[in-house]
Amino acid sequence: MPTLADVIRELESRYDPRWAESWDAVGLVCGDPSQPVRKVLFAVDPVAAVADEALSWGADLIVTHHPLYLRGTTSVAATTFKGRLVHTLIKNDVALYTAHTNADVADPGVSDALARAVGLTGPLVPLSPSADDPRRGLGRIGSLPSPMPLRDFVRQAAAGLPGTAGGLRVAGDLDREVLRVAVSGGAGDSLLGTARAAGVDVFLTADLRHHPASEFIEAGSGPALVDAAHWATEWPWLAEAARLLTSGTAAGGINVETRVSETVTDAWITTAKCEELTSRTPGLKAGA
Repeated sequence: MPTLADVIRELESRYDPRWAESWDAVGLVCGDPSQPVRKVLFAVDPVAAVADEALSWGADLIVTHHPLYLRGTTSVAATTFKGRLVHTLIKNDVALYTAHTNADVADPGVSDALARAVGLTGPLVPLSPSADDPRRGLGRIGSLPSPMPLRDFVRQAAAGLPGTAGGLRVAGDLDREVLRVAVSGGAGDSLLGTARAAGVDVFLTADLRHHPASEFIEAGSGPALVDAAHWATEWPWLAEAARLLTSGTAAGGINVETRVSETVTDAWITTAKCEELTSRTPGLKAGA
């Protein structure tokens, strides 16, 4: 039977911890490297609902994209939700492992899975390549099979991503013809200038803030923007990571069962239509 150490070895052959940003916290959070691992649950967020799903399924290990303790801690007391999560996992012999920014820049990594989910084909290249390896880096650039109006690409992207309360937000001419697309899983504000310089037609990412997005669009001569939920842009990676772990361990003569979490951990649970809001606020008009 494979051990936690065996599984970690395979994960780190795909997502080397040395690729993580200096501020990041990746790797084993809790668990004994010698403990057996038969079932591995992949999820975006280490939260109580995911732990409940893992226990219900009988998982021995949870692999999440987001860290539990990004800024460190001096206590895992059960007086906080993070402490309670650690207690729950340890009491039930469930390990927790994180692959975050090292999975973002991997080849293939988070943005490769996102690119395929929204319909990009052909070779994918990093939007912002790593200095030590041009095959790795943040974001990906790819092409659609054929040009299409922005509105059709948005529909296609929405169909390829898991549904969230916020859906997709779009900035740009919906009739604009698009072909080359840049994507970046997670928060993409820092790559706006890079996307403009790349000459792509669309940049799809998450967590775009008002001022950077507004100034970007007002400046003109850049790509249209598509802003998705943070969780939704990273969720497609889970199935790819699970597949790589399964195939890698099988090649080494050991087998683990993997599963992608069915728990939606996007922070937002509902939204209100613009028409509903404007009808209740005299003098407020919906944008074009």
